[in-house]
Amino acid sequence: MINLAERKERVWNGVFFMAATMSIVSLVLIIFFIFSNGLPVMFKYGLDEFLFGTEWRPSNSVPRFGLLPMMMGSIYVTLGATAIGVPIGVLTAVFMADFCPPNLYKILKPAVSLMASIPSIVYGFFGLQFLVPLIRDNVGGNGYSMLTAMILLGIMILPTIIELSEASLRAVPRSYYNAGVGLGATHERTIFTIMIPAAKSGVLSSVVLGIGRAIGETMAVVLVAGNQPIVPNSLTQGVRTLTTNIVLEMSYASGDHRSALIATGVVLFIFILIINGTFILIKNKEAK
Repeated sequence: MINLAERKERVWNGVFFMAATMSIVSLVLIIFFIFSNGLPVMFKYGLDEFLFGTEWRPSNSVPRFGLLPMMMGSIYVTLGATAIGVPIGVLTAVFMADFCPPNLYKILKPAVSLMASIPSIVYGFFGLQFLVPLIRDNVGGNGYSMLTAMILLGIMILPTIIELSEASLRAVPRSYYNAGVGLGATHERTIFTIMIPAAKSGVLSSVVLGIGRAIGETMAVVLVAGNQPIVPNSLTQGVRTLTTNIVLEMSYASGDHRSALIATGVVLFIFILIINGTFILIKNKEAK
């Protein structure tokens, strides 16, 4: 006879198995949908032309689906946001974990959590009303630019990087710190030479998630980036990313135009795979 405890265990095992199976099936269905609808149009117009063409003119009598401007836009904006957000986010996490006074921490911690819960469209309105005029008056251009998008995304990825990096730093055994101080190292030296390297895996994970959010962000970027399908050669020029390209045109697209936008999703998916694959390789090298 199977007792009640064993029955409950089997039921919960079944529930967990179904949840895991649904996750895998959902991922497979998504991959099947975007690749089955996107790859045909890429090969129809030529893979080289689609990926490296510089003209995006879907409404012409002879359509042009050159995705290079959007690819470069996504890469530039993501790199800029990473350069802004990662140092600030990691250093803020270090401050909160090891330097922040308790009274200030009670204010700072909820503030960071609140930043993570703000909808992206609200960030977009902030960028539209504050950053765009700021860039226009102090840097140049009309304010709707690649630089504005970089700064806004750099702010948006801060909560992800701060919260995960802080959690990783706090997870490092305190004996590491005590050993460093016991050997004569200062508080600052112990933090930066022992604690942060020990938490490197978690910090890198936070950076990867931050990059993923930056490259996948849409609504905030639509409001501030200018959305020009050209390869930008200046920080004050407008830019269009892969995600904004999809959201701007999907509502009225049909035929090959719609398929080309789904193919844009294929390219974006591959970008994310490259980022995660690079992170896994780095972690494997560290484990060895």
